[in-house]
Amino acid sequence: MSDEHAEAGTEGNGTVLAAGCVLWRRSPLDGTLQICLVHRPKYGDDWSHPKGKLKPGESAWDAAVREVKEETGQDCVPGPVLPTAYYEANGRPKQVSYWAAESRGGAFVPSREVDRVLWLAPAAARRRITQPRDRDLVDALLTALHHS
Repeated sequence: MSDEHAEAGTEGNGTVLAAGCVLWRRSPLDGTLQICLVHRPKYGDDWSHPKGKLKPGESAWDAAVREVKEETGQDCVPGPVLPTAYYEANGRPKQVSYWAAESRGGAFVPSREVDRVLWLAPAAARRRITQPRDRDLVDALLTALHHS
């Protein structure tokens, strides 16, 4: 992204650029896979993966890690690239780059943007997620972890 953009997190064509992660961990109780979902009250009962707009000069990966930390309180380590989501939000095209990211611990602190997080088994996460495009990312994570 270059400096001539009037708004942070946009391309010259007006596409909103964002990044996020499908954050996962092994359950501290039984070692099974868990996926972290965030609840955004601003959008009603919206459950999704941590994500947000890029800041000026910020790489998509750096934005994804920052958003995970801001929204979940978790530190994470990079993993495989997951499919990029393309959709319209507030009348503008949006592009969200995603990665798989393993949690390295942290503590959630509720905010105005994210008031709750849940760690769920993949099947439960798929059921809880609001947008179908976000459900596809759970499947992509499972495929990526299976092949790594």
